[in-house]
Amino acid sequence: MIVTTKELFKHAYGKYAVGAYNINNLEQTMGLFQGNLDSKAPFIVQLSKGARSYTHKKMVEALIRAADEIFPDAVFAVHLDHGDEATCMDCINSGFYSSVMIDASGEPFDKNIEITRRVVDAAHAKGIVVEAELGKLGGVEEHVSVKEADAKLTDPEQAKEFVRRSGCDSLACAIGTSHGAYKFAGSQGLHFEVLVEIQKRLPGFPLVMHGSSSVPQDEVARINAAGGQLGGAKGVDENQFAKAATLGVTKVNIDTDGRLVWCRVHREAFRDDPKNFDLRPPGKVFMKEYAKFIAHKNVKLGSAGQLDAVRALVKK
Repeated sequence: MIVTTKELFKHAYGKYAVGAYNINNLEQTMGLFQGNLDSKAPFIVQLSKGARSYTHKKMVEALIRAADEIFPDAVFAVHLDHGDEATCMDCINSGFYSSVMIDASGEPFDKNIEITRRVVDAAHAKGIVVEAELGKLGGVEEHVSVKEADAKLTDPEQAKEFVRRSGCDSLACAIGTSHGAYKFAGSQGLHFEVLVEIQKRLPGFPLVMHGSSSVPQDEVARINAAGGQLGGAKGVDENQFAKAATLGVTKVNIDTDGRLVWCRVHREAFRDDPKNFDLRPPGKVFMKEYAKFIAHKNVKLGSAGQLDAVRALVKK
């Protein structure tokens, strides 16, 4: 069942965060849906601009439509991740997406509001909700690239004005997270004091954490043991998700960790069976491993076990 993020956030606010997971192919799609059902969690399927152009936007959308039939008990939103204005408008007009993110955070404050407002007006006219971003996360994610020196935490006073003027439905905040696999070299962590101040000014308003993969060191070690060359890095401590949820974070984006699982499974598969040329055996392993990964993340987010309550709410 496809719902809007607004419906999911209504149930989650202050209690837990909904996992937002990026997909690009069949194996990720199957593992994602199975893992969320195994852990009885509502969730958000995210399609990035890159995912929509990887093969063709209709192909990946068809995968989600098929999964909705195969897993009829699933409750989820379909969300465009990090869209520019043109991509947002395309998704709004497609009639398939229940939520879009307009990322104009690289623009000056007033320009960000101007662009976001146009997307909001178009989306709301069709019952679609909008996520926007204020502040700058460091790191690299597809077409988004910000040097760590240029990263900028979200200003709480600006956040209040931004939401009022733009009309967005949720706000992605820069609170110390970072995109990509190479995140923290030291002991940096989330700036909870920023979340506290934003929540004071925007009580009850859904906040979003991007760049929230934890870069599990056991996955990195196994990848390197199977021939990978990933450098040392640390991500977001997944044990901090629960505290962030109490401060208004209702959506947590996780992409990099899923890619690490994909990399580890396939590197080990070809190392251990170098004669294999069939893509299906490692694909089957990955679907099971990805489902386990998703279920684990949902426990940390607090969304595990919430599915029945959310379904009852959205059916009213």
